[in-house]
Amino acid sequence: MSRAGERNRRILIIDDNITIHKDFQIILSPDSTKEGINKLAQNLFDDQKNQYKRTKFIIESATQGKEGLEMVKKALDEGRPYALAFVDMRMPPGWNGLETIHRIWNVDKNIQFVICTAYSDYSWNEIKEKLGASDRLLILKKPFDTIEVQQLASALTEKWNLAKQATLTINE
Repeated sequence: MSRAGERNRRILIIDDNITIHKDFQIILSPDSTKEGINKLAQNLFDDQKNQYKRTKFIIESATQGKEGLEMVKKALDEGRPYALAFVDMRMPPGWNGLETIHRIWNVDKNIQFVICTAYSDYSWNEIKEKLGASDRLLILKKPFDTIEVQQLASALTEKWNLAKQATLTINE
């Protein structure tokens, strides 16, 4: 939890392809059209039970690993850490996804990561060798499915929040 009782739903997208950023925005941002339909149905039919519910995420974007690292540092300094980052494996001309994750974990060990890749540049053993075995890392193959992205975002931000709550409880 980033602030007293507040759920952290902050997600960072690190990808050199701007189209991918837009895809994540569409998938993870609330659809105002459906919200409008919900309000209309509620007003017309007093329909509370059939409302379209979706977790609201805060999505921010970086086009290179170095930019993502700076955004993570700034977010930590401001007390608004990211719970999750989706990171592309290939981001020429800068750092690749593994290097980006490695450097960000040196600054923020709590952030959850999803590596997004269409190619098998590295074996799972090579990834573990570079980053270590971690329960904070998953791989999502491109092209990805909308429901997979929504589930990963929901599950991993919730996991971040539960880990933070456990740490706070232990420290108390």
